[in-house]
Parts: sequence; C-alpha cells; structure tokens
Amino acid sequence: MQANGPPAISQLLTQWRKGDPDALRASVPMLYDDLRRIAHQNLRQARPGHILQTTALVHEAYLHLEKQHAPQFQNRSHFVAVCALLMRQILAGYERTHRAAKRGGGHMAITLDDAGVASKARDVDRIALDDALKGLALLDPQQSQIVELRFSGGLSIEETAEVIDLSPATIKRHWATARVWLHREMSGEKRE
Repeated sequence: MQANGPPAISQLLTQWRKGDPDALRASVPMLYDDLRRIAHQNLRQARPGHILQTTALVHEAYLHLEKQHAPQFQNRSHFVAVCALLMRQILAGYERTHRAAKRGGGHMAITLDDAGVASKARDVDRIALDDALKGLALLDPQQSQIVELRFSGGLSIEETAEVIDLSPATIKRHWATARVWLHREMSGEKRE
C-alpha cells in the first residue's frame, strides 16, 4: 500500500469523529474508486431505468455521511462497508417510493449467488432483501457485514476476508449460512 493508503484514511476518519468535517471531504477522494465500484455494483442490481447513476449514488451516500454525528469508523474497511450499506438503503428507499407511486408495481429479479453479484436466476424483492438484511444485522452483525461486502460491495471471498480480517474459509461458512437464512426470511419459510 502507498503511504497515503489506509493509515492516512484512518487518521482522517479519526479526525472526522472528533468533529472535523473537512476530514471527511479529504478522505472521500482517496476512496472514490472503491465507492464508485460499490455504487456501480448496487446499480447493476437496481431495476432498469433507475433514476440514479453511479456518481449520483456516491454523492448521495456522501450527503448521508455528512449528516451523521461522530461516526465510530474503526478503519478504512469499516468506512467502505458503511458506504455499501448506505447505498443499498438509498436504493431500497428509491424502490419503495417507486413502488408506492406505481401502487405495488413489479420488482426486479435478483439473487445472492456464489460470485457475490446479482444474477436473474430467481425473483428476490430488493425491499424484502433490505428488510431481511436489517434482521440479520440484529442477529449476527458479522454475517450481515459479509453479505453487504459480497452482495452490495461486489467483493470476492478473499477480499471480504481481508476487509473483515478473517480466513477465507470462515467467510465462506458465514456467507453460506447467511444466504440460507436470508432465503428463508425472504421466502417466508418458518423454522419448525
């Protein structure tokens, strides 16, 4: 990594936590490529003709970040994970608004697959996914973070392992468990 990599970003995030709004502005350009990649991944999963573009989604996430008071980001990876979560929530909000306007209109088919990207194999409601991920975050924040990084962030098993500082084998186990749990929650299946 470069000298202006994670240590500089971690320092800026610490300054932001202490109340320096300029620190956030200084950190975003250093993370912009990551944020655009995450936004692009999220928009690929959005319904066709979505109003937001990649840059607009990054900027909207930034505006949400600016409103937060004393965020407790642990490091660069935590910041990126929170941005992925914000982007997913922003898109879910837009989708809720769009459906309300269309009185319950259809939803785009997406799924959680092993590659960590969207495919159109079976119907998954983006709003149901958002709600299920909120439930998973309450039960197991680490599994929720893995899903965020893999699904919303488009990270591989290895990249996710590096971000969370766990082994790839552990990430694979948590990813598999989280996918099963999310499928059950979203399909309405009940445990016996």
